[in-house]
Amino acid sequence: MEPETVLILDFGGQYKQLIARRIRACRVYCEILPHTTPLEFIRARQPKGIILTGGPSSVYAPDAPTCSAELFDLGVPVLGICYGAQLMAYRLGGRVQPADTSEYGRTDLSLAADSPLFSDVPPSTTCWMSHTDRITALPTGFRATAHTPNCPIAAMEDSSRRLYAVQFHPEVEHTPEGSDMLRRFVRDICGCQGAWQMASFAQTEIKALRDKVGQKRVLLALSGGVDSSVTAALLSRAVGRQLTCVFVDHGLLRKNEAEGVRRVFGPEGDFDLDFVSVDARDRFFDALKGVEEPERKRKIIGEQFVRVFEEVSKGVGDVAFFAQGTIYPDVVESGSGGAMIKSHHNVGGLPESMSFEGILEPLRMLFKDEVRTLGLELGLPREMVFRQPFPGPGLGVRIVGEVTKEKAHMVQEADAIFQEELLRHGVDTAQGQFFAALTDMRSVGVMGDHRTYEYAVALRAVATSDFMTAAAVRLPYELLETVMSRIVNQVPGVNRVLYDLTSKPPATIELE
Repeated sequence: MEPETVLILDFGGQYKQLIARRIRACRVYCEILPHTTPLEFIRARQPKGIILTGGPSSVYAPDAPTCSAELFDLGVPVLGICYGAQLMAYRLGGRVQPADTSEYGRTDLSLAADSPLFSDVPPSTTCWMSHTDRITALPTGFRATAHTPNCPIAAMEDSSRRLYAVQFHPEVEHTPEGSDMLRRFVRDICGCQGAWQMASFAQTEIKALRDKVGQKRVLLALSGGVDSSVTAALLSRAVGRQLTCVFVDHGLLRKNEAEGVRRVFGPEGDFDLDFVSVDARDRFFDALKGVEEPERKRKIIGEQFVRVFEEVSKGVGDVAFFAQGTIYPDVVESGSGGAMIKSHHNVGGLPESMSFEGILEPLRMLFKDEVRTLGLELGLPREMVFRQPFPGPGLGVRIVGEVTKEKAHMVQEADAIFQEELLRHGVDTAQGQFFAALTDMRSVGVMGDHRTYEYAVALRAVATSDFMTAAAVRLPYELLETVMSRIVNQVPGVNRVLYDLTSKPPATIELE
């Protein structure tokens, strides 16, 4: 399958991942590329459409990110969003100036009914604005197709050239008709058929993996989580017993997690895999001793993983490829094509020098919900596909500050209590992430008439489908109170329990 592709050029916008998710929801394949991507590369990809994201800059600033004016002459539909709209106007001869009144948040929006971008959308609706500049003069050939009380040109178009621009953000939930607008762009204006689906992806990827690997051997980093499990199923379909799955117990797993992984994927499990289990707990704790900075911890964990796999590969045979369950949010957050948020151990945390011929990341362009759909397509059990994700660095990113065996034990026990009570209270955790983390805060407490000076555990519960954005879950107070009571009474070293209400953004889901 040659997917119809929409390219998203990133100008630093905080919502670029949301744009991609909305396009994928239309069953249209899309990729986020840096705005510096050469025009020749874009032309060679033969995109069905191009979207320019928002960004924090002013288009008229000397160092503002820009694009070639030739981009608009490719004969491909282009949609500019926020900064992307201003850039389109600026590059094509229009004028962009500071707004008399900045617009932030929910805003009333009036639309032109005859615009193909807004067909079947009510003429009066609301949208989400976030800008200090605005378009004050249209480029030649354009007309205004929307306005707000403070923005006379809230949208513009040159339909003959299939160029469209909106000052607001159609990708966010606060623009209720935004998904319909984006669907109109990719399906009606770009002419995409919407053939992007997991059945086709699986068939194509299995063939591609088979062709690339040939008769060589593959080593997969198997954590037992959703991403690596789906990767294992996909590679198993592609290369069979040429695949060796290596599970590394680094001492930073959830309580009883190692035993569970061995039970499912080991000789007694349902998978016909060459499975190797390695106990590397002491090795990882030694490497992390005295390290507090989050990025260093991630890189150390990534380095140790690879070194263990390299050592295992010597006993397996001639291993050519190293495989892992990298997914698209890992790539985006690690700075590929945009600002680096945090290095994921399997992306930015990999060492520069590796003994493998190549890396296989078959899920690299998929979001979490797409990975789950693929897992079901490959026949994995639903309870495995919809289990709560667990980060590759494990508790290393759920222990703030230095990682020790004692701290790992605290958070394992606290998290186990949290999971037990969530289950007992009937909380659906399939569409989110629910866990306990150990902060580096120590505070005074009173237990058994004695003064204590111990750690605080933070409970985190967020709802999300794509893991690019997340909202805090309002758990019942009775549940939280029960969890708190059990943790401070049953977990030595903890005398305080906090509940993290922060959404993503501004926070990330994990604490580090």
